[in-house]
Amino acid sequence: KLLRQEGELVKLRRARQKMSELFPLTEEIWLDWLKDEIKMASEISEREKVYELFERAVKDYICPEIWLEYAQYSIGGIGQEGGIEKVRSIFERALTAVGLHVTKGTALWEAYREFENAILETAQVRLVCVPSPEQQQMLCSQLERIHTLFRRQLGIPLLDMEASYAEYEEWSEDPIPETTIKNYKKALQQLEKCKPYEEALLGAETPKLAEYQAYIDFEMKAGDPARIQLIYERALAENCLVPDLWARYNQYLDRQLKVKELVLSAHDRAVRNCPWTVGLWIQYLLAMERHGVDHCIISEMFEKALNAGFIQATDYVEIWQAYLDYLRRRVDFTQDSSKELEELRSSFARAVEYLKQEVEERFSESGDPSCTIMQNWARVEARLCNNMQKARELWDNIMTKGNAKYANMWLEYYNLERAHGDTQHCRKALHRAVQCTSDYPEHVCEVLLTLERIEGTLEDWDAAVQKTENRLARVNEQRAKAAEKEAALARQEEEKAEQRKQSRAEKKASKKAKKNRIGEKRKADDDDEGEWGQEEEEEQPSKRHKGDGDGLLLEEDMELETGLFGRSGPEKPDLSTNQKEKPSTSRKDVPKVLHDSSKDNITVFVSNLSYNMTDPEVKLKELFESCGEVAQIRPVFSNKGTFRGYCYVEFKDEKSALQALGLDRNVVEGRPMFVSPCVDKNKNPDFKVFRYSTTLEKHKLFISGLPFSCTKEELEDICKAHGNVKDIRLVTNRAGKPKGLAYVEFENEAQASQAVLKMDGLTIKEHIIKVAISNPPLRKLPDKAEAGRASQFAVPRQIYGARGKGRTQLSMMPRALQRQSNPVAKAENGMVQNSPAASSERTEEPKKMSNADFAKMLLNK
Repeated sequence: KLLRQEGELVKLRRARQKMSELFPLTEEIWLDWLKDEIKMASEISEREKVYELFERAVKDYICPEIWLEYAQYSIGGIGQEGGIEKVRSIFERALTAVGLHVTKGTALWEAYREFENAILETAQVRLVCVPSPEQQQMLCSQLERIHTLFRRQLGIPLLDMEASYAEYEEWSEDPIPETTIKNYKKALQQLEKCKPYEEALLGAETPKLAEYQAYIDFEMKAGDPARIQLIYERALAENCLVPDLWARYNQYLDRQLKVKELVLSAHDRAVRNCPWTVGLWIQYLLAMERHGVDHCIISEMFEKALNAGFIQATDYVEIWQAYLDYLRRRVDFTQDSSKELEELRSSFARAVEYLKQEVEERFSESGDPSCTIMQNWARVEARLCNNMQKARELWDNIMTKGNAKYANMWLEYYNLERAHGDTQHCRKALHRAVQCTSDYPEHVCEVLLTLERIEGTLEDWDAAVQKTENRLARVNEQRAKAAEKEAALARQEEEKAEQRKQSRAEKKASKKAKKNRIGEKRKADDDDEGEWGQEEEEEQPSKRHKGDGDGLLLEEDMELETGLFGRSGPEKPDLSTNQKEKPSTSRKDVPKVLHDSSKDNITVFVSNLSYNMTDPEVKLKELFESCGEVAQIRPVFSNKGTFRGYCYVEFKDEKSALQALGLDRNVVEGRPMFVSPCVDKNKNPDFKVFRYSTTLEKHKLFISGLPFSCTKEELEDICKAHGNVKDIRLVTNRAGKPKGLAYVEFENEAQASQAVLKMDGLTIKEHIIKVAISNPPLRKLPDKAEAGRASQFAVPRQIYGARGKGRTQLSMMPRALQRQSNPVAKAENGMVQNSPAASSERTEEPKKMSNADFAKMLLNK
């Protein structure tokens, strides 16, 4: 694009040429290239080069616009020898390729007819008064061509068929034949059946895979091969990087059409579009073999496959196996030696070495732990070449690669010896198997005893019985030791659990005794309770019974904030008289507005705001007014009158509330603001607000190890070199600081896979990043009993660790009197009402000391 803008036509031609060698080009790129070349082509030799370019363009994808451009360009050469016939040939090929296109085929038919009409008019102008028989015959022939084009077009379901029929009626001097009318009506009926699928494609968003698949299924039922091929080609033009679509199309061509040029062309385009998909390469090799392609061409294609850059080690095993199968089918095993057999053996050896060197170096594994390629080589040597000695060498090599402990590997070798070897080697193999097998030794022992029972002597039987008994005794002894060890570990875990339980019980008893002592002191000072204490007593139920009534819980992220706040701790309070009185006064001035749960649908919950925000109502109203009319903003304050970082925003209508959710994660005063639906978690305990997927997403990457200074734009510049980046999300903490993690969403799975290969281990600002397909681990949930207790006391929903429940889940002491070293648990979001259950619980409890009592105790001391 840059070269085209600068007018660098020579460099532009070279760049386009190189790109077309590596990848199929899109319709847009081809049309730009063709139009530029057409402008520069003046000589006949240059026109021939443009024709060659058109031939390359129509092979990449089915594009009606390119075919139409090709046909119209060819009309410019009708003055040359055979020019008219060449134009007709191109038009016929275009109709074969895209003439059935329901929405775009009409343009080609009309262009073809206009060309033939122009020839007819030219011939009529040249006529003398009385035409000669030759001229008369030429006119009739030309008229018949146009009639034929009309009749062919009217038999195909195309958009605007009615207009074409009306044009034919007006043009033709003779009545339209009954056969043509019948075919036209039949095509109209077919068009009505196709219209829903065409309309679905027009209304769908890219990639339209489901809509295309439905259309393909419809055409498959109808069974017209040309129409099935066309709808597949249309789907692939828009989804050229979807391997499964190419695989289904190629399978249809292989099994149904079986036309060599068509089949091989489709396979070639498939591997050019999706070179990382091993299944497409295997299909291509098989198709080339079916259609008798030369061996050297198949070998070259296999070498291309090895350099395609597969994303798994097992892919290389599969492509090698497919190629070795092909080579094996070429060998005539009736001959003792042949060129094909030597090539097969050398290829087996090369495959083993390739997996060991190239693949293992790249993936840290060979992809073939069971040595399937060596096993197949051994089978070929034993069964087809009668070379059991070579087969034994191969199996010995297989066993040295860590497979000697598996019973199934020994039995596979035993079966090969049984079929093509001798009893002596069978016995030797089974004795080694009894000694080495660790997964199913009983099975191997049983096979050995069966062999000796049928073919062995008494000495052989005695040796086998002794060997198997000794081996099984050792196995049972090892299993018993392992069981004892496991039981001991289980006992240790039980003892630890019992100790933890006992420790918790002792702590609980100690706390209860301390609580009782405090209760007795409260009783003594109960009569001295003052006005301040009464006011605090009125507010205490709200603090103690959070979550009851209509009170709402914050989204799950707020629970983490409680812990962060507890660790950092609030600023040390000033206990001077002025400072104590000021918060109390400001708290009285702020009226309590209880949340009405009936308005949840028009309310959003806003959290993670700065505690130092001044006038949150004004600030947030300016922010949320862009979503709709704001009815009320209810910030939540502490008893001291300080803003607690969250609030409720109520709108006039539900549409505005839904639109407000789009402001989630917007940065406000340096912190990401969380905006979530207003949902009562007591009524909906399983409700989660998490806007991102927690399942496997093959088109999305997870990147870790990023430098904290890396910006979204810098990361996008790196990622877009490997595909079309749809979205990038840098993970931050609650304060908006980067955590060195990011999620990058690509347009499709193929681009994401390529990006993993290219970016994993990349160094960015001296940081080595790790890149993987996004597949977050499952989140652990608390058990039901713990969840029940949490909902009962409205404690923030946490998953307790190995040390059990935290020390302070519900504090009965005023925060101003707590020691500063103790973490202060942060209040949950929202105002809460006192529930009847909570009131009844309080009446049954012994009378406790008020905040005023604690204040007196402290001041007296």
